[in-house]
Amino acid sequence: MDANNFDFSEIAPYDEKQFRTAIAKMVSEPGFEHAIRWVLPDIDYDQFIGLLTACNNKQEFQSRIMADFLDELERKTTAGVTASGVEKIDPSKRYTFITNHRDIVLDASFINLIFLRRDMPTSEVAIGDNLLIYEWITHLVKLNGSFIVKRNLPTRQALDAARQLSSYIHYAITQKHESVWIAQRQGRAKDSSDHTQESVLKMLGLSGGGTLTENLAEINICPAAISYEYDPNDYLKAREYLLRHRDPEFKKSKRDDLFSMETGLMQYKGRVHISFANCISPMIEAIPADADKQESLRRICHQIDSSIHSGYRIYPINYVAYDHAFDSDMYRDRYTEEDIAKVTEYVEGQLDKVDITDVTPQERNFMRTYMYMMYANPLRNKLLASGSC
Repeated sequence: MDANNFDFSEIAPYDEKQFRTAIAKMVSEPGFEHAIRWVLPDIDYDQFIGLLTACNNKQEFQSRIMADFLDELERKTTAGVTASGVEKIDPSKRYTFITNHRDIVLDASFINLIFLRRDMPTSEVAIGDNLLIYEWITHLVKLNGSFIVKRNLPTRQALDAARQLSSYIHYAITQKHESVWIAQRQGRAKDSSDHTQESVLKMLGLSGGGTLTENLAEINICPAAISYEYDPNDYLKAREYLLRHRDPEFKKSKRDDLFSMETGLMQYKGRVHISFANCISPMIEAIPADADKQESLRRICHQIDSSIHSGYRIYPINYVAYDHAFDSDMYRDRYTEEDIAKVTEYVEGQLDKVDITDVTPQERNFMRTYMYMMYANPLRNKLLASGSC
């Protein structure tokens, strides 16, 4: 599909011609000031607005505004953001970074923080339009280099949107010379068992002018694993799991999405690690031209999953949770009695935050079991990827 067939203005990040106007619109909204003062209570807001309105493009916005914001967020809400495998990324090339999805906002932000600290090109970021709850959020994400993924469309419109999105990603990489980030699936894996949706690869393969594998090889897919020691949204996921158990038709509200964003941003995450795997274009190029399309998709999904699962950073909570979830002592040498007590206290404290008044002891145990499995699954998948399980 030729990129010239599409108008990308609705979904693309703002370009330099739009930048100053978009900033002016964003800062004029009262909700923007409220959000900034809530996230950064000690900020000199007038000075911040002065810095913001002086930005002319994404590079200035990210280096002058976002880098400092993410530095502060790292200091306040993590025990440090680290990375491995960065040497596998060629700064002269552009990539499609595909990762597991833990946090609505911070997954791609922390990857870009790693790049900013190394003076490497940042990536544009796919973000679902379901998160654009207020107009100023739309301005903010498009100023920061995000492109919009349209969600919950009727079938025909969904196909058109997928073609537009695919064409934009190919255009960004091959013509704009911008890397992109996209999650391996729509929405976060609620139980932290991360698997690539074939639909994501089908979308990526819609454009490029060649076969499916040629189109996917063109965009230099680079898997990366994101590991948070603690998921601030774990109790919200357990809460949702219980509500869906009670009522299979339960659906989250926009307010639920906003609260998840706020919680993920502002609450403690412990250690955060990002592990970059090798680009898989050589693997995709090696798939025979006459290979079955469905089998090709399966093989590429498996390669992405194996790369992500192998790259997980495992923390004491994962070892404790695995042994608890599977009634095992396999990793008893990897944690102490103090670690067990700390994990137990953490899990019970998170469950205490669940704001459902009539939870029975059985339902609390239902959520508790779910939370332990949530922290066990990264280790379980890492074991499966290595052939140890």
